[in-house]
Amino acid sequence: MDIRPIRTDEDHRAALGAIEACWGAPEGSEQGDKLDVLLALVDLYEAKRWPIAIDRTFDPVDVLRYAIDELGHTQTELAELLGSRSRASEVLSRRRALTVEMIHKIAEAWKIPAELLVRPYRSERAA
Repeated sequence: MDIRPIRTDEDHRAALGAIEACWGAPEGSEQGDKLDVLLALVDLYEAKRWPIAIDRTFDPVDVLRYAIDELGHTQTELAELLGSRSRASEVLSRRRALTVEMIHKIAEAWKIPAELLVRPYRSERAA
């Protein structure tokens, strides 16, 4: 079993691929043990990469702002993902809710777990 610490997004992607290959392995088997170790390593990496406590009050806009402020992404990149600068601005100012398609694009491009983007949140505009 050749398993190493996860230190980069590339390592993370490789670990997710290895997890997929081991998925469903019987518990206690060599593949099952590898799956357990990989899952623990991915959990640790994701907790470090996206340090947002689940029990703390946060919402998807906070996650996007964190990605822009701390992870090196830009509002321009967000605009490219969402289709326009105005749409990105509306999302960040809470005047537009994220759609499933937007969440998918952001999660895929920025490698942010979708679970962090699907939480309900308050919008400034009444529904």
